[in-house]
Amino acid sequence: MVAPVVSLETEVVRVPLHTPFVTALRRTEHAETLVLRLTDADGVTGWGEAPQVWRVTGDSLAGSQACLEGPLRDVLLGATGLTAAVGAVQRAVVGNAAARSAADVALHDLAARQAGLTLAAHLAAYAGAEPDRGEVLTDMTLSAGTADVLAEAARARVADGFGTLKLKVGADPAGDAARVRSVREAVGPGVVLRLDANQGWDAHQAVRILDEIRDLGVELVEQPVPRRDLLGLAHVRTHAREVGVPLLADESVFDLDDLVEVVRHRAADLVNVKLAKCGGLTPALELIRVARHHDLGVVIGCMMESHLGVGAAAALAQATGLAGAGHVHDLDAGWWVTGSPYVGGVSYDRDRIVLPDAPGLGITGPAG
Repeated sequence: MVAPVVSLETEVVRVPLHTPFVTALRRTEHAETLVLRLTDADGVTGWGEAPQVWRVTGDSLAGSQACLEGPLRDVLLGATGLTAAVGAVQRAVVGNAAARSAADVALHDLAARQAGLTLAAHLAAYAGAEPDRGEVLTDMTLSAGTADVLAEAARARVADGFGTLKLKVGADPAGDAARVRSVREAVGPGVVLRLDANQGWDAHQAVRILDEIRDLGVELVEQPVPRRDLLGLAHVRTHAREVGVPLLADESVFDLDDLVEVVRHRAADLVNVKLAKCGGLTPALELIRVARHHDLGVVIGCMMESHLGVGAAAALAQATGLAGAGHVHDLDAGWWVTGSPYVGGVSYDRDRIVLPDAPGLGITGPAG
């Protein structure tokens, strides 16, 4: 960053979904997010967003807006140095991960635009790495539902070009194995299946279900037990390794302290890094570095947010060598909305996230 930040604007964006999104934690028919715009003295604008995720992060639109318009405004206006500014953002408030993420992403987007670099190229340079030119691939979520509904949705999503499906389970543990079997029978052996219980099982249920699905070729199981139950998660992992199914920690890892505890308990094989959960691109880079140091795999995910947040997460994947063959992330949120609320930015081509060849996130303004 060179020219100082002179303007901060926030706007609530509510975009309808074409299909209701249902998990063990919630049901929603809209993506609700708070968009942040930072503009420097030369008229260059950086974009960020703070999605509302009451049941995961606890962040609301009103709370994020108050945070960005209050204490974070004080550290953002006048900012000229990226490293100092992103550090100040992370220190300015406790919690408020979505607001911190919006500020952090907007600062990185602004710096990338000032340098004339894509966000991925900027992040790679910031982290001292070479950007990955590989494609960023995403799975597709199947909302929680009956076995028949899931099987029908699975066939439709495969026809749409998605080779990796993530089944939302956990709302009815007794019937989850039958749901997985129904989907496997519907799509055949060539489609990759992931399960996400969203904390909906206890450790004993998880072990039982792993036994029941051991012949169904499940690639991984995400967050089977409640967030704080690391002993239970570690117990499930021991059994999961016996049946050959890795565990992915999501809600159990918000920040670096959480990741250290997961490592200490040997509770997971992979970690799901989400910007609105950890506080932005800067802490996400650190989480990825530490996870790799401890031989944990990394999936980059998203909340129910817009193309803006998906674009930042996809750029993070390219910047950290997590693109291309062997890497399928969890970045389908933009697919669910009826249309992008922005001009420019990322788009979808079947299961591929198409990043723009333009400075920063490539967003030039609101749609319409």
